[in-house]
Amino acid sequence: MADYYPPLGFYYKVEFGISQVSNDVRFQSVSGLTVEYDYESFKEGGENRFEHKLPVRTKYADMVLKRGMLTDSGVIDWLLNAFRDRVFEPASVNVILMNEKGEPLRTWKVAQAIPKKWQIGDFNANESAVVIETIELTYRYFTVQT
Repeated sequence: MADYYPPLGFYYKVEFGISQVSNDVRFQSVSGLTVEYDYESFKEGGENRFEHKLPVRTKYADMVLKRGMLTDSGVIDWLLNAFRDRVFEPASVNVILMNEKGEPLRTWKVAQAIPKKWQIGDFNANESAVVIETIELTYRYFTVQT
């Protein structure tokens, strides 16, 4: 019997189809790879013990990425195009979980991502902390490749 150890969640990279800058793959955290169904309830005449619940549509959560602020970034240029110039160019985003050898274990392919929010962390003269930028994206769906 072989022992199985689940993969660790700290070795990953995030690839944006709109950027070739090598630092744009490094993020401190990624969240929001979530999918769920909306359900509609239907009552059956004479059946009072339960309601039928039928799946209607799929919903995907917004994706949130955090990293130390970059001064040279294709992703930042993409965000500025959206927030400053109101040019929304959908981008593909791949979140790749890797093993200890740097080989992909699983890839989440996010389709048609567009910027929703961009937040720069607080500046504080009393702390010597890295400036963190938070990028929130909305997207259509994701697929999973093993």
